[in-house]
Amino acid sequence: MFDRVFGRYLAASILALGLDFGLFMAAVRLGIQPASAAAIGYIAGVGCHWMLSSRTVFVGQLAEVGAERRQQQALFFGSALVGLGMTAAIVGVASRLGAGPVLAKAIATVVSFQVTYMLRRKVVFA
Repeated sequence: MFDRVFGRYLAASILALGLDFGLFMAAVRLGIQPASAAAIGYIAGVGCHWMLSSRTVFVGQLAEVGAERRQQQALFFGSALVGLGMTAAIVGVASRLGAGPVLAKAIATVVSFQVTYMLRRKVVFA
């Protein structure tokens, strides 16, 4: 399972997660509910991840400018919405069960990472 594409995807994800997590922590410190804070960070991370994934991860699989690119972007952001929904739900449930925001976000990150990677590799950049 660990190949060059996966390695590049992992690196892009770490960078996007840095932005995501930084915004998440800032929002939590500002008093925003953990599930909402997770969504804020995730959305920013998605924009970062598109740029990295489309230019450095799935090299040669970026569609030409036009309708095909817009369709690819829509699929990418659709996969992000799946991840966002999972992230918000997992953080919300875990927080209600007593998990701290950081642990809840970590659990959500692991699950969301696997799901979005498979969607992007098998659907978006197939």
